[in-house]
Amino acid sequence: MSDLQPEDAKLVTLARSARGRTGAAEGAAVRDTDGRTYLAATVSLPSLKLSALQAAVAAAVSSGVEGLEAAAVVSASDAVEQEGLAAVRDLAPSAPVHLAAPDGSVRTTV
Repeated sequence: MSDLQPEDAKLVTLARSARGRTGAAEGAAVRDTDGRTYLAATVSLPSLKLSALQAAVAAAVSSGVEGLEAAAVVSASDAVEQEGLAAVRDLAPSAPVHLAAPDGSVRTTV
């Protein structure tokens, strides 16, 4: 995480904690334009399925957020899933989305 700005490194830490606390496949965190953070883990219910990033964006939007500065996803996957990325892009077309491995090392930023 040393390549990240401190506030973006914090997003990775929060995403890791969401993933670890729930034992979910992914954890995610987003920061709004006022500096508030929202985090979530994968939701996998028979009637509702959301990626961690979709759930974090949903938490932010349901709190009245109109824009995002950055996002982070912690996952064993090699890429940020497209639906979650699209949700971020709905609010912030150019916000960085960091993908980190479960150990917190950042793999890529899109």
